[in-house]
Amino acid sequence: MWAIYKREIKSLFQSVIGWLFLAAIMALFGLYFYVYNLMYASPYISNTLSATTVILLIAVPVLTMRVLAEERKAKTDQLLLTSPVSVGDLVVGKYLAVGTIFTVSIVMIGITPLFLRIFGEIPFSECYAAVLGFWLFGMTCIAIGTFISSITESQVIAAVLTFAALFLGYMMSGITQVISSTGNIITKILNGFDLTSGLDNFFQGCLDVKAIIYYVSLSALCLFFACQAIQKRRWSMSTKKIKLGVFSSGMIAVALVAAVAVNMVASQLPEKIASIDVTSQKLYSITDNTEKILKDLKEDITIYVLAKKDSQDTNLEKTLKRYEDASSHITVEYKDPSVSPTFYREYSDTALTSNSLIVVGENRSKVIDYNDIYEYSVDYSTYQQTVSGYDAEGQLTSAISYVTSENTTVMYQISGHGEATLSGSFTDALEKQNVDVASLNLVENETIPEDAACLFMIAPKQDYSEDDVNKIKSYLENGGKAVIVGNYEAEDLTNFKTILAAYDVSIVDGMVMEGESGYYYPQAPYCLLPEIEYDTVTSEASNGYIFAPYCQGFTYPEQTEEEAESSDITYTPLLTTSESAYSKVDLANAETFNKEENDIAGPFTVGLHVSKASTEEEGESTELYLFGAADIFTDEASSYVYGNNLNLFTGITTQFSGGEAESIIPVKSYEVSSLVVSQAVVTGGMLIMLVLIPVGLLVAGIIIWARRRKR
Repeated sequence: MWAIYKREIKSLFQSVIGWLFLAAIMALFGLYFYVYNLMYASPYISNTLSATTVILLIAVPVLTMRVLAEERKAKTDQLLLTSPVSVGDLVVGKYLAVGTIFTVSIVMIGITPLFLRIFGEIPFSECYAAVLGFWLFGMTCIAIGTFISSITESQVIAAVLTFAALFLGYMMSGITQVISSTGNIITKILNGFDLTSGLDNFFQGCLDVKAIIYYVSLSALCLFFACQAIQKRRWSMSTKKIKLGVFSSGMIAVALVAAVAVNMVASQLPEKIASIDVTSQKLYSITDNTEKILKDLKEDITIYVLAKKDSQDTNLEKTLKRYEDASSHITVEYKDPSVSPTFYREYSDTALTSNSLIVVGENRSKVIDYNDIYEYSVDYSTYQQTVSGYDAEGQLTSAISYVTSENTTVMYQISGHGEATLSGSFTDALEKQNVDVASLNLVENETIPEDAACLFMIAPKQDYSEDDVNKIKSYLENGGKAVIVGNYEAEDLTNFKTILAAYDVSIVDGMVMEGESGYYYPQAPYCLLPEIEYDTVTSEASNGYIFAPYCQGFTYPEQTEEEAESSDITYTPLLTTSESAYSKVDLANAETFNKEENDIAGPFTVGLHVSKASTEEEGESTELYLFGAADIFTDEASSYVYGNNLNLFTGITTQFSGGEAESIIPVKSYEVSSLVVSQAVVTGGMLIMLVLIPVGLLVAGIIIWARRRKR
């Protein structure tokens, strides 16, 4: 075999065709590398390889057309067939030689992530998973070309048939959809020659074991077919007495059955083994917390997918398979909207988009609209919307917790005084905690509802009445919970402040300014980035910043450890300023943001947790979370610190919703840091990738070929 391999390698490198193959692949790869990775500064090469895949449909037929067909046409195959070299060695040797040429291009492509690392963080595992998938796809294409080259002596026919076969495999997924959108026995058979579905999984960041087995088995099958085609000719040359037709057909049938059996066994592998998630955010895996919830399930859960099984969202399919594998109580069923257009009406009054989910338990159900599974961001310079996050696990785990729980948590937003309302990602977070949020006008209610797990009093603009205050105080005295956010712009909140005064807390006059640069947003000393103090509710936010603009401070009694232990009220600062902070009292008439004579010196607490123990033995404690920045719990403020304000909010509300912060699965971000590539590097990269490397390879091939011709 090695003699055949060396002979073929030498032949390929001494002719132009091998060098032309390398030049063609590197030229197209270089074009898309320049566009995606240099111009658009993407750290991923999966998009680059995906766009390059099409060149293999043309380049591989040209490279493999001569592998065996040329030997047959020149009659040199008779020497090989009558030599002591086995047919298997002959075919494998030639296949490996052609594969080596392709592997050289893969090695060059494999260097590019290392080069990109100079300009920023690179997800190496995802990049090299894509490279592996591209290599397996290419080697399979070469095996198909090798087989077709063995059945004809015409190189042109071999090239045309190979292109047709590869193009058919490339388009097979679309072809089967045209034949039947719901799937049938014909499409199942045809999907056996779908060459790209497994490749797409590699490009998406999965090490697809099923695809590896498919590509290896298909390559082995094609090489076996090539051996059988040559074997039949070999025996026909050596004797006329032996007829191998029946033997050859039987072996082919056995090989086909074996390949199908291997792939059928692979298809039954658990998703956790069959598709290894190598993405940096573990987009398709489920967390340990979800696995624990699924392991503890006691009732059966059915997840209905409003889509045809063969055309559903592939990311969602991976996630759902992991849920099924994690618990025998989880069943996934598909409902084709074209077959059952009114099925959703059993669970929802409004129409649902395709790929939406309905999670059904024994007593309750919850709908997950497909639009909630992905997060989107908008580039306002181009007004283009892009996917920024994947929240399938968060939504599914929340829904399963909801349908298996008996009680519903209700939190109320006080209204009627110009309060701000929670919206966007903050209401989404409460929904994921299975919390119902309702508006509560104190004028219309004699007391705070008994089912109130928490009150939100967010940035009131008008003062509360004494009656309003008494209702709130009564609720809090009986173990109530509240999140209270101040409002610097409110002129007179005398009655409102008495709620805080009942716990010896007061609001500092003026707006807090920071004097130390590391504690405020650049060029804006009134936009605080306060120190995050340790507490249970701040654990998820402790590794980032909290953005607190237009903030007020709080004063409260300082306690020693002994005093805190003996007192029924404890104070825990959550957010604090630096020693250089000050509160600007008369901001309207101030001439500068710098500290002036009448300003109040800091430091200040701008986020405070107040806890008061119940006087009753089995009573609940009163819990207050106080914040001085009116906009702290808004999407706009949270976006400045990559959503960390939301992490703080979630840490607080999980204390009252009956859950734990660790059980709330955050959105898995699609966003990655772009590379920082200078224009000089972009220009230089274009010249190297589009000109120097392809032209250099082609020139090298021509020179070697010309020298060989002169000898």
